[in-house]
Amino acid sequence: MILKSSIFKITHIDIYNIFIPKEIYTSFADKNMSRVKVKLFFNDKILDFYAAVKRDKNSGNFKMMFSKQKQKELNLSLGDEFEMQLFEDTSKYGVDVPEELEEVFLTDYEAFKIFETLTKGKQRSIIYGLKRFKTSQQKIDKALIMCENLKRRNFEPIKMFKLE
Repeated sequence: MILKSSIFKITHIDIYNIFIPKEIYTSFADKNMSRVKVKLFFNDKILDFYAAVKRDKNSGNFKMMFSKQKQKELNLSLGDEFEMQLFEDTSKYGVDVPEELEEVFLTDYEAFKIFETLTKGKQRSIIYGLKRFKTSQQKIDKALIMCENLKRRNFEPIKMFKLE
């Protein structure tokens, strides 16, 4: 059974982080889970994403980064109260993989095998880089370039989606 928290209330008090009470996160920490799937609720909006969670040295509570982009998507300001729920991260890479990347990997097994040898963080970085492209065709084109770069052993994030 997938571990999940109850829905709980949080006040937005920090522009960079969400602080999670230790009584909420303890069941995840006890299982050495440092990544979770997050669901935030504010007004009529719901936002799903994956996040790394770390223990806050000062309070003993836990915290995760909370980007300005996500705050903007929810139209959240400092002082606002919102609801949150945490779920065990059962994804392979700690992020949803675009369908376009899955399809390209099916056609380029060599690139996929190289991708699989990268660290989880590097894999997530590449996936997030690909997700920033808007259209499906852009994602396919960039995934094809990324595969060529993997096979050339070019792992630099800034060059991953560019032809040399």
